[in-house]
Amino acid sequence: MRTRRVLAALTAVCGLALAGCSGGTEAQEDPNAPIKVGVTPQPHGEILEYVKNNLAEDEGVKIEIQEFSDYNRPNGAVANGSLDANYYQHKPFLNEYKSERGGDLHWIAPVHLEPLGIYSDKHDSLDQLPEGATVSIPNDPSNRGRALKLLEAQDLVTLEEGAGQEAEVRDIAENPKKLEIRTLKAAQLPRTLGDVQAAVVNGNYALKADLDDPLALESTEDNPYVNGVVTNSEMRDDPRVEKLVEMLQSQQVKDFIKREYGGKAVIPAS
Repeated sequence: MRTRRVLAALTAVCGLALAGCSGGTEAQEDPNAPIKVGVTPQPHGEILEYVKNNLAEDEGVKIEIQEFSDYNRPNGAVANGSLDANYYQHKPFLNEYKSERGGDLHWIAPVHLEPLGIYSDKHDSLDQLPEGATVSIPNDPSNRGRALKLLEAQDLVTLEEGAGQEAEVRDIAENPKKLEIRTLKAAQLPRTLGDVQAAVVNGNYALKADLDDPLALESTEDNPYVNGVVTNSEMRDDPRVEKLVEMLQSQQVKDFIKREYGGKAVIPAS
């Protein structure tokens, strides 16, 4: 009897586990259900909220927005099927995530660029940075390399020849002002401005912290760091994802982005 009870319990547990593994969003099972999209609050959540309130009904699409405060969970949620898509990242970050963690994730289309900016509470120009100044930059590989490239573009450092998109601080070949480069989580960078001479901040976190007047901005020309829509295999060819992209790339949304963000922290993809 005891053996039977144990076997019955194990069977029930296995059944629950299998049921959990086979789950997915309602949209994956019902072509008329809302599409669930993960975003970070600014600017992605604001842009998608505009789409939801102004365009989605006319296109016959219902959108459920789920906000995240970090850069990893939205990808995990799309990969495991609890979200249908996300909108918050650029291709280099997606490639980095997939190389480290894997997952059923597919880049679909670009929407906007958030140029990295160099900000300072202590100086009005980069020329004023003193020798030995501390500069904080993002610590995730794609944005770290991106920040170092921006410092190089401003003649603050020179990187080793061949240093790629995931350049590291050790790849600095020349550092004429002997800058101390401090790497931190991207979300923490605005809070470091009281302790450092300058910080390289992602556009979404600059918006969240109400930072303006950057000392320098990343060039938008041929920039690979355009943010866009990512989904999984189940939803890759779904008409709702196609309509989501069409709305996000529409002239109406481009005009909203220009109007809302002033053409600095957020720029529509061409």
